This record gives sequence, structure tokens and C-alpha cells, in this order.
Amino acid sequence: MLRPIVRLLLSNGITFPFLSDLLKKIYVETAEKEFGLGVRPLTDSRITLLTGVHRKDVRRLRHEVVPENSAPSALTLGTRIVARWLGDPSYLDPAGAPRPLPRTPHKGGAESFAALVEKVSKNVRPRSVLDELMRLGVIEIDAEDRVHLVTRGFVPGKELDAKAFYFGEALHDHLAAAVDNLGGDKPAWLERSVYYDELSPAAVQQLTEKSEKLSMQVLQEINRDGIALEASDPPTLTQRMRMRLGVYFYAEPVPQPPTAEAPKPAPRKRNRSDK
Repeated sequence: MLRPIVRLLLSNGITFPFLSDLLKKIYVETAEKEFGLGVRPLTDSRITLLTGVHRKDVRRLRHEVVPENSAPSALTLGTRIVARWLGDPSYLDPAGAPRPLPRTPHKGGAESFAALVEKVSKNVRPRSVLDELMRLGVIEIDAEDRVHLVTRGFVPGKELDAKAFYFGEALHDHLAAAVDNLGGDKPAWLERSVYYDELSPAAVQQLTEKSEKLSMQVLQEINRDGIALEASDPPTLTQRMRMRLGVYFYAEPVPQPPTAEAPKPAPRKRNRSDK
């Protein structure tokens, strides 16, 4: 479970001491929020007992101001715009694919890219959104001044911070579902996979393409339903919930067993005639 994470950390220059200090904070925060004793707040000593983090560090970490871990506004807005583009029938062609949109209302009216942005937020100028999504590699503009959605979801291709943010969001929810299911004390979340280990590279490529096609159909249908349900059945502030449906596919060569070495011939006994 941890090897891919460590590979990512090492490739980005994040060392063990940095990770160790970060884990201390997470241990203390988690113990305080999820392992309380009813109405009684946990003492530093109790958290030390639970986590193994030294009480001096617990005291320091409990009084540190934790920076807000929220998405950059451009990413949040970009996600909502792409979701609307993929889920609103007025922006889709007869086959259900996202249509190229005229950039301005002058050319496209209510079905322009600018109108799409204003449906999602009236606080940001469409031109600013256009420039940012182009920088992230999410959209392109053709010679006819039409905006094309390059990806079939919000998958930034050029900005490491953007990709890292969504990496963390998706991985957190996948792990949270799996951990809940492992505990067995709650109704199981959807968390399934299929596995084969005797496939050729060509077969893996075929399954990759089919998996992407089928999974995108599922995600787009759930996206359309989510947009419709948000509009038709808005919750009260205290009833608001979030959800995420994710799909993944991974393949790699199967490790080969070590080749058995041929047995070495036994040393020939020497006798006097060999001298």
C-alpha cells in the first residue's frame, strides 16, 4: 500500500523526516477528532498513549494553526464547468459528446463558453477562466474561435499542483471506502475490482481501451444525474453530503520467478594418481 506513495514522495524530493513530522500532525488530529471519550476532551497524555507521539510534540501540534486544505478556486471552478459541459444536454451533441462551444455570447448566445461559465459562477470573468483552463491543458480554441474540451473530465495535463490536488482527493476517498469496508461495522461502500495475470500486452491494451470507454459512460451518466438531483432536490445546509465515484485501471509486468541454476557437478575426489 505504501510503496507507490514512497515512490511518489522520493521522486518529488520529499524526505522521510518531512513525512514523519507530517504524520505526527495527522496522528494527533485523528486521535483528537475520532477517538474522543464522549463529551470529555482528550488530554495530551491520552493522545500520547493512543498515538505514541511524545507529549511535548502533542502539546505543540495541538496549538499550531492548521492551514486550510481547500482546492484552489480555479480548480474548483474548472471542475464544475467541465462537469456542467459533460452533463448538461444543451452542451452535448446527438451522440452525447461535449460540443465545441462558440467562445462569446455574440456568436453562441446561451450555448457559448461564456454563458457556460456564467451558469456556474458570475463572480469570475469568462476570459479569465478560458485562459486558466487553456494553461492547464483542459481546453483548446480552434481557428473558428470555438472552445473544445480536450479531456473527458477535469484532468489537468500541465500543472503538477493541480494534478497532485486531485490525486490526493481521489486517493483519500478510495482509501476511506476501503478502510470502512475492512472495518465491517458499516454498510459496505462500492469498492470492487477484477484481476487477471496471464494476459499478453495486446490483451491488456484491448482491455484498457474497453475499460476507459465503459467507465466514461458510467461517470458521465452519474454526472448528469448529479446535476439534475442538485437542481431538483436541494438539501438544507445541515443535510448537505458529498460523494465521489471513481474508476481506476492499472497493469504491469508479472514478476518472473528466478531461473533455477543448473546443479554444479560434485568435485572429483583426488587420488594419488591425480598428483
